[in-house]
Amino acid sequence: MAKAVIQTKSKTEQVYDYLYGQIIRCERAPGARLVIDQIATELGVSQIPIREAIFRLEKSGFVTFETHIGAKIAELHAEHISEIFQVLESMEVISGRAACTRIQAKDLNHLEMLTQKMADVVSDPNQWSQYNMEFHQYICDIAETGLVKKVLHEALSHWDRLRHSFLKDVSAKRVALAQQEHVLLLEALKNKDANAFESVVSKHNQASLKAYIAHLEAIGEMDAA
Repeated sequence: MAKAVIQTKSKTEQVYDYLYGQIIRCERAPGARLVIDQIATELGVSQIPIREAIFRLEKSGFVTFETHIGAKIAELHAEHISEIFQVLESMEVISGRAACTRIQAKDLNHLEMLTQKMADVVSDPNQWSQYNMEFHQYICDIAETGLVKKVLHEALSHWDRLRHSFLKDVSAKRVALAQQEHVLLLEALKNKDANAFESVVSKHNQASLKAYIAHLEAIGEMDAA
């Protein structure tokens, strides 16, 4: 039975969001084929928006193409976590330092609202993660760093996929600590203190990476250093 598609976005955007969500949540397994006819039946749309959505997902690194096979969900490797966190730290520092020079009262109000929303859902890591993405993307908007925002979004998306696959339990335990660190980021922005912002970002990302690598080693997904 075809699923109803809400007509608030283009069909390509709807298909993209549908597949993107399934890939991030690991509902479509790494290596699984994306059969266009099957997806068309699931969503009740033609093949054209599906092909366009798959092409977008390939550009973001979530889909690969193989000769005589077609589109497949990209494989997932725990070792990618170090690269992801290096990208996250770099993008957050660039946007945060620039935002410290441009931030206005209305921006602080919006970030305070997002911080409170995050505080209200610390027991729900998935929802907290969504607000976290909004928080950092809004900082990119303040900083007027459009390219950084795009790279940051993709890095956070790849991190979410790793989190859902390997790190649900340990990431859930770190949400409260991450929330405290976001309060410190907000304080640095209020004070327009770029050095303090960078320090919090670096300490947070490096401590998180260390904890996640230790967990991945413990469960046998990474070789011990």
